[in-house]
Amino acid sequence: MLELLADRTKLMDASGIRKVFALAADLKDPVNLSIGQPDFDVPQQVKQAAVTAIESGCNSYSQTPGLQELKDAVIAKETSRLHWDNPEVFISSGVSGALFLTFLALINPGDEVVIPDPYFVIYKQVINMLGGKCVFVDTYPDFRMTPEKVEAVVTDKTKLIIINTPANPTGVVSTEDELKGIADIAAGRGILVMSDEIYEDFCYDGPSPSIAKFYDKTILMKGFSKNCAMTGWRLGYVVVSQELKPLMNELAKLQQYTYVCAPTPLQKAAITALTVDVSEHVADYARRRDMLVEGLSDKFEFVRPGGAFYMFIKAPGNLSGTDFVTRAIENNLLIIPGGVFSERDTHFRLSYANSPDKLKKGIEILNSIA
Repeated sequence: MLELLADRTKLMDASGIRKVFALAADLKDPVNLSIGQPDFDVPQQVKQAAVTAIESGCNSYSQTPGLQELKDAVIAKETSRLHWDNPEVFISSGVSGALFLTFLALINPGDEVVIPDPYFVIYKQVINMLGGKCVFVDTYPDFRMTPEKVEAVVTDKTKLIIINTPANPTGVVSTEDELKGIADIAAGRGILVMSDEIYEDFCYDGPSPSIAKFYDKTILMKGFSKNCAMTGWRLGYVVVSQELKPLMNELAKLQQYTYVCAPTPLQKAAITALTVDVSEHVADYARRRDMLVEGLSDKFEFVRPGGAFYMFIKAPGNLSGTDFVTRAIENNLLIIPGGVFSERDTHFRLSYANSPDKLKKGIEILNSIA
């Protein structure tokens, strides 16, 4: 069977996370700080909106780009934030689906895509699968994607610059000055920018700015998986200015032949999700962030995260990230080696989307094995 597989499958590697869970298969009630999803439930009013939609017969295909009612609600929300006139909206099967379709629409073999290192895992894998070239911006040790670092790697083959703020896996939030500088570089060369802002609501030291506010050739991606805990609902959206409207036509074409449409009753419920106040959860996660920062600062080296719900921590001593994660798993703690998210294997990622009791246990285990 291996001989029959397409060559592109060899360009994708999921082995890092798989190895972690293979090592952890025999653990009983592990302290699991590996999962990147909220530990609270979907808000009740959103669940009820989905039930109502299903029971009222809203169960057919929607238009491929999404329900107009949901698109209008997204436009109302994002227009006030970005000050774009008449933006275009596309409803996707999660932000991951939006990323995949956008890469399909844009990347030709040989095209260069500038991405920060560390990075969200999908970026590298799909770009490689399509024959594109990942050009990594080395953001170590502070994990800041600065204009100077971007300028140093941009070439005539650069098709796209990817911004992820707040960032997975580092939790770093880009500043307005950084984004304005990157926008100036992109504008000077006519380069597209993709801004993945799925964690926008989870900011603890002030709001997260968007490069879309400064650059009209930005492909803005957001969704409902993190702020409303709707990870299994697979709903995201793309917003662009009128200048990039042709891209939206291509996304609709590609979705027609892949996902068809996002789940219709859940799109209906997402209209309610756009109105949900998540500030209580954000405050709770800020306290968890502070708990980890205080509990680990004596023995570990890390950048204090400003958003999302991850910490990207340097493995102690001369250990690689993989070696330290193996040691952690032997002590009933699940974390992810940094090499899954980076060209380096020097760090590990933990998620604080877990209960304070579990986080306390995780802190005790980490300090005991450092």
